[in-house]
Amino acid sequence: MELRGKVTVVTGAAGGIGKALAERFHAEGASVVLADREAAPLDTSVAQLNATRPNSAFAFAANLGTEQANADLVRASIEKFGQIDLFFANAGVGLGSDLSTSEQDWDTAFDINFNAHRWAAKYLLPDWLARGEGYFCSTASAAGLLSQIGSAPYTVTKHAAVAFAEWLSITYGGRGVLVSCLCPQGVNTNMLKGADNSNDGPSGNVVRVAGGVLEPEEVAQACVDTIRAETFLVLPHPEVAQYMALKATERDRWLAGMRKLQKRVLGV
Repeated sequence: MELRGKVTVVTGAAGGIGKALAERFHAEGASVVLADREAAPLDTSVAQLNATRPNSAFAFAANLGTEQANADLVRASIEKFGQIDLFFANAGVGLGSDLSTSEQDWDTAFDINFNAHRWAAKYLLPDWLARGEGYFCSTASAAGLLSQIGSAPYTVTKHAAVAFAEWLSITYGGRGVLVSCLCPQGVNTNMLKGADNSNDGPSGNVVRVAGGVLEPEEVAQACVDTIRAETFLVLPHPEVAQYMALKATERDRWLAGMRKLQKRVLGV
């Protein structure tokens, strides 16, 4: 898909990967809806984008951890721009550690990292299937293909995000719906910085040991390249493909390596 002239929606767009995606899509000539919980950073970004191309960006502030918010986002975007060509479910949270994680944190992780994807798709698909075209992109994580040392909720919900994206592609790919799934390792975002100062959620040290840390703009470029090629996986860190191959062909060796990495980084 070429993005010029398209209508795109990006969640988690107040900063990090989401903000970089919105800016990159806009630079490609797309109209952009930026969605996140906090209105102020969205309004600032939208004002900057509209200053370069009037009426090309729109802010939607809501907690997307509910079905109603996702339904409202789809409705508001269509009311503003007439249709949605590409929806990028990027919002995510890094919560929880082991089985002592609270039920509330488990619920929040599932609602933002997984349920928001299926809720958005639920309201996008009728129009896309009627038109015979549409593009659903989601941000999972390398943790969704491999595993995240130190956080069961992050690992499980990101696996669910990958599985849902695969299911969408299998089920609707023959009816014009394209699907891509972003699975990076370390990215220089507030989530990674927050992990450095917390005993809860994914460990920043684990991420750094596993591979290099990219800037959000580098990840956004990888997404644009994948969307243009209309292929499924976005792997800004190429080593993830190597880890996937080892996991698929030598599972016990891969598990042993992950245990060694855990001991090296967490001491357990």
